[in-house]
Amino acid sequence: MKKSNTRGLRLFILFLGMTASFMQASSQDLHFSQFFHSPLSTNPANTGFIPASDYRLGAHYREQWASIPVPYKTMSIFGDFQFMRDRFRSGWMGLGGMILQDVAGTGKLRSTKAYASVAYHQMLGSTGLLSAGFNLGYAGKQINQDKLTFDNQWNGRFFDSNVPSGEIFQNNSIGYLDLQAGLNYAYFPSDNVYLHAGFSMHHLNKPKESFFAVSPGYDNTIQPRSIFFADAVVKLNNQIILSPGIYYATQAKSAELTAGMHLNYNIANEGDQQLILGVYFRYNDAYIPMVGYQWRNFKFSFSYDATNTPLKYFNNSRGATEMFMQYDGLYSTMYGGGRQSMCPTFKTF
Repeated sequence: MKKSNTRGLRLFILFLGMTASFMQASSQDLHFSQFFHSPLSTNPANTGFIPASDYRLGAHYREQWASIPVPYKTMSIFGDFQFMRDRFRSGWMGLGGMILQDVAGTGKLRSTKAYASVAYHQMLGSTGLLSAGFNLGYAGKQINQDKLTFDNQWNGRFFDSNVPSGEIFQNNSIGYLDLQAGLNYAYFPSDNVYLHAGFSMHHLNKPKESFFAVSPGYDNTIQPRSIFFADAVVKLNNQIILSPGIYYATQAKSAELTAGMHLNYNIANEGDQQLILGVYFRYNDAYIPMVGYQWRNFKFSFSYDATNTPLKYFNNSRGATEMFMQYDGLYSTMYGGGRQSMCPTFKTF
């Protein structure tokens, strides 16, 4: 390493201390425990911010409450890349897209969302980077009305589907446009440290969704969702890199706070193979241990949400399992065959 880690460790400790000031409970909307592995859904300004490569492709799968009769399943795929790196002075563009799908409940409520995102990244001197981005997408939802039961169908022993529910669905499927925007700032004072934080707003156009006819007194507007995140990379030595992170989201009267840390440990020459270990905590919900493996440009990780609320007595503490994989690529023939972005790259060798 070229520089001392003393300053980096002070910044690292300060960063961890910031996490103690955030408190709240659960959240709405689609989300992943491995928020740091879902960059485009966390903040569109992350599009094209790829310190270790020129483009990336990723996929997520999450199954929640598997021990309860009807689990919730969430899936996503995403990809983004850097471009126009020779058109701007100390800056570049990012372009990406993602598809998310969620299936929930006995009514098989299926949400499918597709977004395209764009961002601009501008270096500020030699130690800072400011990013701004937005995405625009289309969200569609479907429900199987025949699978639903209502309170007036309960006969004291079971739900009788032959009894009319009294509920009148105007549609079994709906769709709407959705808009997000965000800002990020990255600071890398040395070869061994960088800090990264951002803020984004989701559902800026306040779309409306309902399977029922509009009724007076009922608001079917999707409330805006705000997300703050911060993470860091601290290279302790040629074997270990620490990555703490915090994620805080609010929507309507709900909130979610997740914080923790994982590390990459070099188990082969030149960092070609790395073991990933970590643990996160979602306030008032679950402990989240994580394990992963990186082989060259491929990364795999698995996390498990261990419920620590009263729900644990019904789901045997089995909150959710989550799997993630990602491939990071380099342009081999474009731009003279080398990387031109100026954000730092951190490796365990």
